[in-house]
Amino acid sequence: MQETIIIGLGQLGRVFAGGLLRTGCAVIPVNRGGDISAIATAHPEPALALVAVAEPDLHGVLAALPQSWKNRVGLIQNELLPRDWQAHGIENPTVISVWFEKKKGTDAKPLIPSPAAGAGADLLVRALASIDIPARRVESGAELLFELVRKNVYILTTNIAGLKTGGTVSELWQNHEAFARQVADEVMDIQDWLTGVKHDRAKLIAGMLEAFDGDPSHGCTGRSAPARLARALQHADAAGLAVPTLRALRG
Repeated sequence: MQETIIIGLGQLGRVFAGGLLRTGCAVIPVNRGGDISAIATAHPEPALALVAVAEPDLHGVLAALPQSWKNRVGLIQNELLPRDWQAHGIENPTVISVWFEKKKGTDAKPLIPSPAAGAGADLLVRALASIDIPARRVESGAELLFELVRKNVYILTTNIAGLKTGGTVSELWQNHEAFARQVADEVMDIQDWLTGVKHDRAKLIAGMLEAFDGDPSHGCTGRSAPARLARALQHADAAGLAVPTLRALRG
């Protein structure tokens, strides 16, 4: 029986745990405050060590990750880019860009199939399929990078624009397209700087709109929206980017 580690059993972590159990994997949880070194000693070679913590906790977890798990790590966070794992000496992680929503007391709601890359990608695709959540394998490198930036453009554009417009993603595009495009363009300026790659912006917008169509009633903002704007502005300052639309949204 394959062993899988899940670090963090919030809403998303529990979804993946359920899918992995359905595929016949043994799931070993690492809860907040758990002795990760002791668990790594008992389970040094899992098929996957999936980090399912929130974005603000990611770097602390990766810094404490046991060496034996570093070539087995899986990542699922929003606002994720290669620089995040490379900063911790991780070279080729399994990464899945999660395109389903899971809130307390509700079933997971897919928008579009979630792309996964890396050594554990097939395992994650099978695990999600076992619980009726669509996912697909993509290649590491440029294909994965595009998918990560695409998700970032979706999350940041809707959250940040929604601070002004409120409403749903379909309403954002129907009623405020010009403004949404301004926000998206500045978000893409930041993503280009963070990745060192000039991305195809028309393709990214098309990818964002595909996700809009997947769940037109999805709300633009949530509790994390102000923090996302703050992080975007921090990156813009570091890059020397003007981003006037984003700066005007800062209260």
